Amino acid sequence: MHRILSLVCVLSIIFSAAAEAPGALTRPMPDSWQYAESLNQSLPTDDRWWQEFDDPVLDSLITMGESANFDLAMAYRRMEAASRQMTIAKAAYYPTIGISAGYTRSREDAVSANRWSAQATASWQIDLFGKVTASVRQKKAQYKASRAEWVGSMVSMAGEIATTYVQLRVWQAELDVAEEHCSTQDSIANLVKARFDCGLGAKPQLDQALSLLYSTRATIPTLNTSIKSAISSLALLVGRYPGEIEEMLASHDHFPSYRQLIATGVPSELLRRRPDIVAAEYDLAAAAAAVGIAKKDFLPTLSLEGSVGVAAPRPGDMFTRNGFTYSIAPTLSWTVFDGFARRASVMAAREEMEAQIANYNYTVMNAYNEVDNAISAYLNYTRQIEDYEKAFHAADEFLKLSLDLYTQGLSPYSDVATAQQNLLTYANSVITARGNALSSLITLYEALGGGFSQYDLSR
Repeated sequence: MHRILSLVCVLSIIFSAAAEAPGALTRPMPDSWQYAESLNQSLPTDDRWWQEFDDPVLDSLITMGESANFDLAMAYRRMEAASRQMTIAKAAYYPTIGISAGYTRSREDAVSANRWSAQATASWQIDLFGKVTASVRQKKAQYKASRAEWVGSMVSMAGEIATTYVQLRVWQAELDVAEEHCSTQDSIANLVKARFDCGLGAKPQLDQALSLLYSTRATIPTLNTSIKSAISSLALLVGRYPGEIEEMLASHDHFPSYRQLIATGVPSELLRRRPDIVAAEYDLAAAAAAVGIAKKDFLPTLSLEGSVGVAAPRPGDMFTRNGFTYSIAPTLSWTVFDGFARRASVMAAREEMEAQIANYNYTVMNAYNEVDNAISAYLNYTRQIEDYEKAFHAADEFLKLSLDLYTQGLSPYSDVATAQQNLLTYANSVITARGNALSSLITLYEALGGGFSQYDLSR
């Protein structure tokens, strides 16, 4: 027996250590963002970044989403399920205890016998080589990964609501522009018609004016459809029916601010801030623990089973000295050969760990690229806004001048028509550029993993 235990101890030293993943990050992250030369290199002080847009409606929508978003609810339940799995794994540290009672009547060689019994049984697989500990470690890592995924769902939810809301405001602003231009174009068309009726213009000029009016008017139904679709999307994101939020979205005289003081932080801070990176890290830890579990299958198992109870032919004799029964049975079992199944299990677990290493590296590099691209897009869109605003003001002045000259008979109507088309185009371009700047800013904050850092992902 002593030799067996000695051999078991040696094997435990060889196989008991859980597999540890090597340094998972194959390439160190750069010290700074490629496109962030002009940006502040510190993390935002206000984690709830959407409040910086100074839009109470957006704040309300995200608050509703936090309590009623369905994707968020599903992620939370998956996290809770993972927590229960961790509890199940910890239960293996303790013995299993049961109680039973029974009556048996038998007959042999014309002799009948009765037997009354009651007993408590216990079974305990001793964690001699740390297999239970490795399993608990794996389930704990899986729980932490699911918790990070839950926080990641909140980040995605806030980003998706904000992006959809911005697109809604873009379409509403374009609708306002279309209706305003329809009114202006209608007035100009009436002016052209009046001049035509007086013999001061040609029929093609009137046709051109009416064509421009009708083409602008034709965009209104499409914009209304897009607005309706955006409201429906927002309603789904916040767990409401469209009719419940239409009123709060009806007023759209306020466009979210697009100019922000951006604090991006240094790239390495993504490793603790982005939920998907944290989740990938814990997925890797769970895979490494699985390697350790597979290795421990090569080791013997030591279990202890026992019972204590009473038994007698008559119920009244069960609780006498002669009725007392007990048993204890320590068992050491060891699988010697299984057709190389355990070896294959270890190799499969190692391959899964290698896959998780690759996934971790991809997640880190993708996070860096997302932030870098969002910074570049934001900076470019803000520059684009300035150019489109200058073009819009120039087109507005050209329309006023060409219309004045046309009414004096000093310039053709084609100049007025061109000016109207340019003004409408640049008005929409300014709106689109503002929306793109806002969307890229939202993407940036989402890529930085911001919004819910109050949840400690290390727990």
